[in-house]
Amino acid sequence: MYELQPKKLMIINILDILKKYTDENHRLSQKDIIDILKKEYHMSADRKSVRSNLMNLVDFGYHINYSDSIRKAKDGEDKIVLTDWYLTHDFTDSELRLLIDGLLFSDHIPYSQRMELIKKLEGLSSVYFKSKVKHICCAPNSCISNAQLFYTIDILDEAIEKKRKVEFEYCNYDIDKELHPRKNNDGTVRKYIVNPYQMVTMSGRYYLICNYDKYDDISNYRVDRIKNIRILNTSIKPVEKTNGKKFGLNLPEHMSEHVYMFSGDIIQVKFRANSYILNDIIDYFGTSADFSDVTEKDFIVRVRISEEDMFRWAVQFSDHAVVLEPVTLKERIIDALKSALNNYSK
Repeated sequence: MYELQPKKLMIINILDILKKYTDENHRLSQKDIIDILKKEYHMSADRKSVRSNLMNLVDFGYHINYSDSIRKAKDGEDKIVLTDWYLTHDFTDSELRLLIDGLLFSDHIPYSQRMELIKKLEGLSSVYFKSKVKHICCAPNSCISNAQLFYTIDILDEAIEKKRKVEFEYCNYDIDKELHPRKNNDGTVRKYIVNPYQMVTMSGRYYLICNYDKYDDISNYRVDRIKNIRILNTSIKPVEKTNGKKFGLNLPEHMSEHVYMFSGDIIQVKFRANSYILNDIIDYFGTSADFSDVTEKDFIVRVRISEEDMFRWAVQFSDHAVVLEPVTLKERIIDALKSALNNYSK
């Protein structure tokens, strides 16, 4: 048999009831709250005490809404009745759904951790929200994930804040579908020491923008392939001392120049594209792409981008776009397409 809870907990229990059972489309009367208090919290209450605690919550700043109406009391006097109580939650259902959808398709986060996070997000709304997402799921084994991901993000966040270098192992997948650290020529595990500047997301994955200590350019590393990271006591090399970043890291510019997050020199590229892939061009290159010689059939595009990123994009869209300049990149693409055709001709 449950013991009755002390009355001083009533205000906490009422707030919990509002969080769990109310939203704009689901409201409670004071009698409803009294019934739930008795059934789920084993606490007896009268209308006066419930109303007093509700008004205290309003005074404390909680976004609690209600409606009032005037009714005739038994003695004939007008009486103000407060009802339809509900809590305005910090997130709307559509906002929570957007966050949950983002997690569902974040294959770099381990499935079990995704489900834990989704359950926490569900708890930010009323119980009625859960029914809207219970039929949504993702494949639990759609990819192999790095269980150290969240720890790595925490360490990188701290290192960036403190402007400290980090050391880690960088991994690749092997035929056994497991992540294995890259190794030196002598077989020892290779240690990467980098100057971390920023973390970004691209195509549902986290990337670290940094400077590999041995060189003076900017590199991008997949965070989900980083393992055994630790912060060093050494201060980072300022980003202004890396090649091409005299005025610091311009994040929007960096992202538009690395559509696949490959590292490498930034070049000016000119290509001709069919008109029907305009949406794809804006998706990949953003509004920084410059258009000219526009006809109904095609147009010319000029972009600044890393050569490796442009090479990958151009091969992918080779049926719909042709690189014109630089000639060295054009010839590289031609060689790649010839090699692909040769592979399929065997």
